This record gives sequence, C-alpha cells and structure tokens, in this order.
Amino acid sequence: MPGLLARVYVTPKRGILDPQGKTVEQSLHVLGFDEVSDVTVGKYIEMRLGGASREAADARVRQMCERLLANGVIEDYRVELVADRS
Repeated sequence: MPGLLARVYVTPKRGILDPQGKTVEQSLHVLGFDEVSDVTVGKYIEMRLGGASREAADARVRQMCERLLANGVIEDYRVELVADRS
C-alpha cells in the first residue's frame, strides 16, 4: 500500500493571545504593509506514514495531535492527508 504524507497545521484558538502573531503584524506595518491584520503564527508539521489506510492514518495523526503536537487547551489543529509522491 502506498504511503501517505500528513500535513498538520497547528494554530492558536480564536481569542487566545498570540504575541508572536501580534509582533509579526506590527513589524509588517512598520515595513509599510498596512493592509495586514489578524496575523496568526502557528506550526506546520509534515510526516510520512506508511502501510495504513487513509482512515487509520487520519485517526493516528489525530491521536498524535491530541497527545503531543497540539495543546488542546489553547491550540486548534487541521490535518491533511495526501498521497506520498516521494
């Protein structure tokens, strides 16, 4: 069975203070990019998974997110699974 590539996007939950995002937004304004607002800085995690069905891989990656990759109290996550072309 071909492998899958999991892409995980972790971002602060709405309403949670994001000082890094605020700093990036302010810096962009200083550089003249005044049209920018509501900057959020998060994490992007990519991993290859082999030998599992799409459903099993999705469940495993969500377990990884809930146990290690994302702090469920202050962060949301989104998982994308694509065919691994490497």
